[in-house]
Amino acid sequence: MLDFSTASILLVDDNPTNLSVLRQALKELGLNVRIATNGEEALEQVQRKLPDLILLDVQMPGIDGFETCRQLKSNLLTQDIPVIFMTAHSNTESKVKGLSVGAVDYVTKPFEQEEVLARVKVHLQLRYLTSALQQTNETLEERVKQRTDALQKAQVQLVQQEKMSALGQLVAGVAHEINNPIGYIAGNLHQAELAVKDVLGHLRLYQATFPDAGHAIQENAKNIDLEYLLSDLPNMISSMKVGCDRIQNISTSLRTFSRADKDSKVLCNIHDGIDSTLLILKHRLKANEQHPDIEVITEYAELPLVECFPSQLNQVFMNILANAIDALEESNAGRSFEDIQAHPNQIRIQTQLSPDCQQVAIRIADNGIGISEEVKQHIFDQLFTTKAVGKGTGLGLAIAQQIVVEKHGGAIEVNSLPGPGTEFIINLSLKSAT
Repeated sequence: MLDFSTASILLVDDNPTNLSVLRQALKELGLNVRIATNGEEALEQVQRKLPDLILLDVQMPGIDGFETCRQLKSNLLTQDIPVIFMTAHSNTESKVKGLSVGAVDYVTKPFEQEEVLARVKVHLQLRYLTSALQQTNETLEERVKQRTDALQKAQVQLVQQEKMSALGQLVAGVAHEINNPIGYIAGNLHQAELAVKDVLGHLRLYQATFPDAGHAIQENAKNIDLEYLLSDLPNMISSMKVGCDRIQNISTSLRTFSRADKDSKVLCNIHDGIDSTLLILKHRLKANEQHPDIEVITEYAELPLVECFPSQLNQVFMNILANAIDALEESNAGRSFEDIQAHPNQIRIQTQLSPDCQQVAIRIADNGIGISEEVKQHIFDQLFTTKAVGKGTGLGLAIAQQIVVEKHGGAIEVNSLPGPGTEFIINLSLKSAT
C-alpha cells in the first residue's frame, strides 16, 4: 500500500485561491505539495525534482496546460508522470484534446474537493502499482536472464565434458592398444638384437677359421651380398628399436593428454601438456600439397609444477592451437607453395615465470591473418564463430575462458590486429587459492 507521506504533488495554477485551497486539502491527505503559477515555472520545477503526480490548470498565461503537458510527455525523464488537468471547460472536445496530449484524467472547475482528492489517490495508487510492477518485471527479467545464462553455460559445459570424456576414453583406449603390441615387439627386438649379434659373431668366427670356403658357399655369399647384410642387419635392428621408442613416446603423450582429472587440482608440468597436444595435432602441422610444414617454435622457461586440472588445460591448448592452424590455413589462400615456403607459417609457444615467481604465462602466437577489433570483442562469447557453417561451434574459446578463469582463477587475453597474426596469453597462478 502507498504511504502518502512519501508521495509528492506539483500543483500548477495561476489562481492563488485555487492554489491555497487545493494545497491545504492535499496536505491534510499527508502529501508533499509544491506549487507553480505557470507552465514555464512548472517545467523548471520538474527538472529540479520529479513529482509523483501533477495537477495542471489548462488556462494559464504564457504556455497553456496543453503545451506544458506536451513538453512533459516528450521528455524521457518526465513522460511517465501522471497529469490531471483542471479546467472550467467540460466539453468533450476539450477533454479529448487533453487526453490526446497525455493527461490521465480531468477535474472540472469549480471542483469538489473530495472528488479531487479521490482522483489524486486513485492515480497515485496506479502509479505506485505500475512502478512496483515494472520493478518486479525487471527483477524477473534479470532472474530469467541469469538463469538462462547459467543454464546455457551448464549445457555447454556438459556437452564439452561429454565430448572430452569420449575423446579421453578413445585416446586412452588407443594408447592402451598401441602399448600392448609395441611392448611385445620392443621386448622381442631386444632379444633379437642379442641373437643377431651372437649369430653374426659366430659367422665371423667361421669366416676366420675357414677362410677358404667352398665354391657353393662363396657363390651364395655373393648372391646375398653377405658383407652388406653383416653390416646392415644391426642397423635395421637399431632402426626398428628407434621406431618402437617413438611409438611408445606417442602412446605416453596420448595418455598424458587424456588423463582423467580428479576432484581436486594436482601438480603437473605444463610443458608436458603442451607437447602432448602438439603431438596429437602433428598431422595438421605436416606439409601437404598446399603448404610446407607449419613451423612450431617452443621457447620454454624453467617452470615449477603448476597446480591445475591437467586435462582441462590440455583442452585449452588444443582449442587455441587448432584455431591457430585454422588461421594459418586461411592465410595461405591465394598464395603459392613457394611463397609460403619463403615466408613460412609459424606458431610460437613461450612460457614465462613472473618476476615474483607467483604466476606462469603461456603465450601462443601465430603469424596468420589476425582478427579485427570487432571480432576480438566477441571472441570469448558462447556460440560466436567466424567460421563457415559446419566448421565451427563457437564453443571452443568460450570454454577455454571458462576453464582458465572459473576453474583455475587465471586470466586469458588476446592480442591481434588484421595482418600481423594473433597471440593468446594465458596467466595461471602457481598455487590454487582454494
